[in-house]
Amino acid sequence: MDTITTDPDPARATALVDKLVADTIATFELAGVYLGLRLRLYQALADRPSTAPELAARADIDERYAREWLEQQAVAGILEVDDADRPAGQRRYRLPAAYREVLVEEAHPSFVGPLAYVASIGGLLPRLVEAYRTGDGIPFADYGVDIRDHIEQLNRPMFESDLGSTWIPAVPDLHDRLSSDPPARVLDLACGSGWSSIAIARAYPKIHVDGLDLDTASIERARSNAAAAGVADRVDFAVADAADPIDAGSSSAGYDAVLVFEALHDMARPVEALAAARAVLAPGGCVLVGDEKVAERFVAPGEEIDRLMYGFSIVHCLPAARVDPDSVATGTVMRPELVRRYAREAGLSTVDVLPIDNDMWRFYRLRES
Repeated sequence: MDTITTDPDPARATALVDKLVADTIATFELAGVYLGLRLRLYQALADRPSTAPELAARADIDERYAREWLEQQAVAGILEVDDADRPAGQRRYRLPAAYREVLVEEAHPSFVGPLAYVASIGGLLPRLVEAYRTGDGIPFADYGVDIRDHIEQLNRPMFESDLGSTWIPAVPDLHDRLSSDPPARVLDLACGSGWSSIAIARAYPKIHVDGLDLDTASIERARSNAAAAGVADRVDFAVADAADPIDAGSSSAGYDAVLVFEALHDMARPVEALAAARAVLAPGGCVLVGDEKVAERFVAPGEEIDRLMYGFSIVHCLPAARVDPDSVATGTVMRPELVRRYAREAGLSTVDVLPIDNDMWRFYRLRES
């Protein structure tokens, strides 16, 4: 029988107190970044340093709120102020040039400001408490536009800079097939706002891409994005569950590649989704999965990537997946062995971890043999 240690450890308790205080500060500062992004205050400051009255006028916000936000951002070390001793309304604030790519330049790989959108999940905490008691889920749509934007804005730079130049070329035979005739077909499962579909269509001008996602609002945005990108004639989107049987269309050849980027762990029925993908693969085709690059086994305390992914899991990925009563409830932390198990159960017996260097994702190639 395990025993409970009752001897106090003041130093350890103090360390936890310090951590919780620091985490509280970080939470408030993340909320400040959220406000700066949503109100486009960083964009306004990147264009021209401003006083509180100037920022309020340019961003169309209340002046008193503008002053408080500017002061908070300067105290947090994000903004610079020219002279802290000047009267509050006369202090001029600027966004350091080095921070533009993080908070303003949406196509830059360092644009991670949208991580702050997770602050909006705070409004769902009472429902999460109830979900934890009942075992129910919370629909993805209920998380609102912030989570949709969070996913789109964080992933888009990677898709645009790396998908065609690094990820697909890491599978030479797939790269060659997508570059050749007859034109190849690609299926993008859980495509979200469509940037992965758009990126691969741009990288390989001969191919046709079909993107599927359960979220109607995401598919509507994907269609708009494809039209704006000039690839709507080669990229089609539809609302569908990846776990349902997929219509391969009139072509008997099926799909040369099925993409599943940062989505397999979110699927309520991942084995069925992979089996459906396998069923529409052309001979020699493969399923390309990109998912979180967590540790290969559970370790506690964990590294930052596992801490981040468990954070997403407890408030979003796991609750969203549990809306389906048949969900396997994977959670965000999907380790390689679980990917291999899902693949085997779906009839994809060969699973290769690809030599793609990425800080956040691990890539897998799944095949029948």
